[in-house]
Amino acid sequence: MTLTELRYIVTLAQEQHFGRAAERCFVSQPTLSIAVKKLEEELGVALFERSKSRVSATPLGEKIVAQANLVLEQTSAIKDIASEGKDQLSSPLSIGAIFTIGPYLLPYFIPELQRNASAMPLYVEEGYTATLRTKLRKGELDVIIVALPFTEADVVTQPLYEEPFVVLMRKDHPLASQASVAPQGLDQEEVLLLGEGHCFRDQVLETCPNLKVSMEQSRPSGGGKVRTAAEGSSLETLRHMVASGLGITILPISAAQTTGYSEDVLVTRPFSGEPPKRTVALAWRASFPRFKAVDALRSAIRSCQHNNPLIKIIN
Repeated sequence: MTLTELRYIVTLAQEQHFGRAAERCFVSQPTLSIAVKKLEEELGVALFERSKSRVSATPLGEKIVAQANLVLEQTSAIKDIASEGKDQLSSPLSIGAIFTIGPYLLPYFIPELQRNASAMPLYVEEGYTATLRTKLRKGELDVIIVALPFTEADVVTQPLYEEPFVVLMRKDHPLASQASVAPQGLDQEEVLLLGEGHCFRDQVLETCPNLKVSMEQSRPSGGGKVRTAAEGSSLETLRHMVASGLGITILPISAAQTTGYSEDVLVTRPFSGEPPKRTVALAWRASFPRFKAVDALRSAIRSCQHNNPLIKIIN
């Protein structure tokens, strides 16, 4: 039994598909299948039920996969302890960021970080919060950048900054004539939102409850004013849909300030009163020993956002 085999069965249990599991493990499908079969023969039990459409863990297999997860987490902890004696700013740092933060933050803080920690290469990955949470726990990522609230056992979370939400629309939209937009002013508009799985979608619905009511009321008829983009869509997809005239959308200010469209096409308007906002934070395992690397990352992010008057740095 090897750690590689344990990693294979954990991934297979998550993906429920040999091809996708092999792709995630960066091996061929036959290699993964042979390794799983070999482990089953060594243990003398069937870990998975196989059919033409899916692969699922057997009841006993679920228990073994859960234990394998714990072993992989402990292995990661051993690696963390071993790295304590190394130069904390000279080995690679694996960073994850959620989809609605990464594209608008990475290009700015990475140059800043490289100026202060030039010997520390970065591995960067974007994903959903749930995916990043799992990879952080398993030690596949060292630090993740997420939006609060975020809680996880044995994980340290530190707020970095707050950023408000704004409304994005075409320049010829009736709301563009207003200096600011009241949340209830969106009730009769075609509002485009990200799909399920994006925490930003949940934050928008929470801070603009009328949109949530409108969406729920529209389900029986299939109509309504709130439209969800297709699975896998991004804030950039929403931006293009707005430019084409499909409706308006809500963006965090960092995303709104980055656009390929001129002000003759798209404009933004702030919310009136206390604007909805989100808090961006770092999260890392409490056992992660490279505190200097985390400090360098935190300083680089705060430094690159410091000159933006619309973003509030949290000290």
